[in-house]
Amino acid sequence: GFNPRPGQIWLDNVMCSGSEKSIEKCLSRGWGNSDCTHEEDAGVVCKDERLPGFLDSNIIEMQVDENRMEEIRLRPLSAAHAARMPVTEGVVEVKYKEGWSQICNIGWTIKNSRVICGMMGFPSEKITLKNDHSMYKIHSVACTGNEAHLSTCTMEFSKNTSAPCIGGGPVVVSCVPGPQFAQGRGRKNKPNHTKVRLKGGARAGEGRVEVLIGSEWGTVCDDLWNLLSASVVCRELGFGTAKEALTGARMGQGMGPIYMNEVQCLGDEKSLRKCPHKSITAKDCKHMEDVSVKCNIPYMGFEKAIRLTGGRTQLEGRVELLAPNASLLGQWGLICGDGWTSREAMVACRQLGLGYASSGLSETWYWDSSNVTEMVMSGVKCRGDEMTLSDCQHHRVVSCKRAGPQFAAGIICSESASDMVLNAPLVERSVYIEDRPLHLLYCAAEENCLSKSAVGANWPYGHRRLLRFSSEIHNVGRADFRPRLGRHSWVWHECHRHYHSMDIFTNYDLLDLNGTKVADGHKASFCLEDTECHEGILKQYECANFGEQGITVGCWDTYRHDIDCQWIDITDVKPGNYILQVIINPNFEVAESDFTNNAMRCNCKYDGNRVWLHKCHLGDSYSEEAEKQFELYPGQLNNQIS
Repeated sequence: GFNPRPGQIWLDNVMCSGSEKSIEKCLSRGWGNSDCTHEEDAGVVCKDERLPGFLDSNIIEMQVDENRMEEIRLRPLSAAHAARMPVTEGVVEVKYKEGWSQICNIGWTIKNSRVICGMMGFPSEKITLKNDHSMYKIHSVACTGNEAHLSTCTMEFSKNTSAPCIGGGPVVVSCVPGPQFAQGRGRKNKPNHTKVRLKGGARAGEGRVEVLIGSEWGTVCDDLWNLLSASVVCRELGFGTAKEALTGARMGQGMGPIYMNEVQCLGDEKSLRKCPHKSITAKDCKHMEDVSVKCNIPYMGFEKAIRLTGGRTQLEGRVELLAPNASLLGQWGLICGDGWTSREAMVACRQLGLGYASSGLSETWYWDSSNVTEMVMSGVKCRGDEMTLSDCQHHRVVSCKRAGPQFAAGIICSESASDMVLNAPLVERSVYIEDRPLHLLYCAAEENCLSKSAVGANWPYGHRRLLRFSSEIHNVGRADFRPRLGRHSWVWHECHRHYHSMDIFTNYDLLDLNGTKVADGHKASFCLEDTECHEGILKQYECANFGEQGITVGCWDTYRHDIDCQWIDITDVKPGNYILQVIINPNFEVAESDFTNNAMRCNCKYDGNRVWLHKCHLGDSYSEEAEKQFELYPGQLNNQIS
């Protein structure tokens, strides 16, 4: 089918099983050993979609001309400017093989400044001028203002010599930071952008692009997606221009509707929704085509205040912080491990620039290699999207139940993470009430799946009223969801005839409209397996025969409405309006790329005989219980309360 090419034939009689990472790992006659002619050259046609979890960078446009510009920086105007983060104003300098050069400011426009500020991570710019008479390599720069990189603007460029800038001086640019990077930013400074957001990225300014229409978030399809459109998203969110425009669900697949396709921004739109685009139907696009972005963000130096010690690799270790309080200023100290979860680890990995968390450890005696022993932070509780640990809630005065350094917090970071999401529409469709006879519920009682009043029931006579529904839990991340405990710690459940690998995988609760529990609900421990997968993805995990447990990327685990414990016992609940809440991975035991989609809530109407659910939606896994777990020790306040 393809034209024969001259040259050596390297491989012959190639036999692959399909799981090899490279063709050289397959069986063959060996390199260069062949009895073929070029008439027999092999070819392939690849499917134009990438497997979820594929990690290599997929940069659509690389706009840096290697021969001309290696790096660009803003050199602060004074030492005082340099000390304040982020540096928003300075002389523009461009790096070449032979060193740094400045740009002549004759004819420099605010549009050129917009491009520089975007590259530095800032959404907008101010005008400034400065005169002196030096020699410069770059003159007469003319940008439209929407370029993602200075090297794509037109300019005059003196290759070997520098030319004088008569009547001008070096270009000085002044930028306006987004609200989350403004100097003196507090943790409440989080911009309240309601129409577009980034999900599933490890670092600030990265993620899958999601758009809000009505009350439902949806995604954007990747046809024609490029740096211009990605830059509009970045600026809208308070970042600079886009560094990369990614296609093929590279930051995980979204859920729900796909709202936009063939987006073609000009670059000066204030919002992605204002860009020319097509609204689409389900047959045009699939979630494996969801777009994502990596935005330029200002350099803040956050990683200078945190370090890891004692780990086997650079991605793990005990966390040490530069003491935030004045009395210990300049000293390194430890974080108390009490209440430390993978959600806090997620923020620590982000601050270090090491990607996602793979686990948060509350004991680190095996990483004892440093002479730092003092605790400088305790009671840390993060939402998961903060840029630094000091942005998280924590005790104002350190108070640690287990004070020795062996109980200091540790982390393991990773380039990828899972992301568990419940299929909300299925819960809504599958709900019903069953009055189940007690004689069928001995197993369930043993598993603690009934409310407390069941203990006093007249066994085996009578029944319990159960609110039943199906749960389908998808892994839309970029790594398999694996239980934290090794199989030696799994618990055999005689009733269900299999091992449970997680003590609490899901919380099921019925709340009144104020958020108070009205039905005990229960904490479900399950066996984790791949029930079904998207096309082209193989199941890896199954519960039978003490099999490996987990949920593969692109697969889901289904708990049908008719299996034991897939219910809430509502025997003691009076008719009325309630909220059904399901929280996956409620104790953040297993690391994920996004914890803000772990809870599902539905409005629930119960008339004493039948039940209706409506408006089932995903939200933050914020429960009263989780709030209570954050202890304010006697006489102490935490940093949010002034």
